[in-house]
Amino acid sequence: MKAKVKLQIVVADRGFVYIGKVQMTSAFCTVTDAKNIRIWGTTAGLGELVSGPTAKTVLDKVGTVHIPQRAIISLIDCEEAGWKAAF
Repeated sequence: MKAKVKLQIVVADRGFVYIGKVQMTSAFCTVTDAKNIRIWGTTAGLGELVSGPTAKTVLDKVGTVHIPQRAIISLIDCEEAGWKAAF
């Protein structure tokens, strides 16, 4: 059975923040179509990006990122419709 893929913001240690299609395995969090969220552009914290980027959000295309599960700080589910234009 294939693991479910969800659009999520991934907060990793050392200050890395990505958004993309997340799939978890026993050892890694793989983020495909990943973008690094370089500048949040929010006034109410990272959670403000759940429904999509703000006009001041800066994203950098990354591709695919494999993050060890031990390096994951948090995962935030996002609304795909609000992020559609960014992908």
